[in-house]
Amino acid sequence: MTNPARTRCPLARRIRPRIRPLIGLAAAGLLALTGCSATSAGAENETAPAEAVIDNCGTEVDTTAAPERIVTIKSTSTELLIALGLADRVVGSAFQDGPVPEEWASAAADIPVISDFAPNQEAVLELEPDFVFAGWESMLTAEAAGDRESLAGLGVGSYVAPSACKEADYQPEKLTFDGVFADIAEAGRVFHAEEAAADLVADQRAALEAIGSDDRGLSALWYSSGTDTPYVGAGIGAPQMMMERLGLTNIAADVADTWSPLGWEAVIDADPDVIVLVDASWNTAASKIELLESNPATAALGAVQSSRYLVVPFAAGEAGVRNVSATADLAQQLAAVDVE
Repeated sequence: MTNPARTRCPLARRIRPRIRPLIGLAAAGLLALTGCSATSAGAENETAPAEAVIDNCGTEVDTTAAPERIVTIKSTSTELLIALGLADRVVGSAFQDGPVPEEWASAAADIPVISDFAPNQEAVLELEPDFVFAGWESMLTAEAAGDRESLAGLGVGSYVAPSACKEADYQPEKLTFDGVFADIAEAGRVFHAEEAAADLVADQRAALEAIGSDDRGLSALWYSSGTDTPYVGAGIGAPQMMMERLGLTNIAADVADTWSPLGWEAVIDADPDVIVLVDASWNTAASKIELLESNPATAALGAVQSSRYLVVPFAAGEAGVRNVSATADLAQQLAAVDVE
């Protein structure tokens, strides 16, 4: 991770050539003599005000210019740009977690998919992007699309969904819908679509308020993946946020992480009233049901015996623009569940 304090001066040096024509050679020479603090002050006064620089997971992102050729990695980033009306700026996408919702399918069809998994830097750079928008920090490493510093050196900016930051100083203590909406608003600033972001947040707030909360005091397991050991939605991420809004008690709520392994013994001891099944092409909801029903220990769970399952697409369970609609869909499914 890049230290913000260490990146401030390089950022100022990148800004300086753009402001020289405006302030004259003498002023530029003065900036060079007075160091980083003066350079930052000059940038604030002439071209890039302080609020134009965002500290994103420890890397400073200059939002002065709107990205025009964007590569998106993960469904959450691709779908957010489509929802903001920016699909025409996306020159390629990668690591999509499944089909996009029908309302965005037409726009998504025009975006080339460069890899079904994490793209390598060569595949990204072939598209001549000026920006990479990643849904996970791990997508911006030397093993994937390239680390953020090396991309910047090639003139390619980068941005990670803030809710996906993993470092202690940046990871949200606990994700909230207000946090998701703040992420959308910040993306509006980064991609120069502030009005579209504001409209999107307003629509999502209204849709969220219309979702009813179940008052039966039911417990739930959010089963994402895994066979020998299930990987579950834990206590601080999008699954927890959505289950709380539904009125469900997460059996893994005391695990301070977004996702976490949880032994089958713990699941059996908790005997959740309902099980939320994440549906992914590599680990479908149907395959999870088959596993739960074929294992004698889990087959004895009340939720399994009574088929008290809720299903959510993988991409909708990660922090992003689909959380509200997914919560509304889960609420309808939950209302149809009969618990004795």
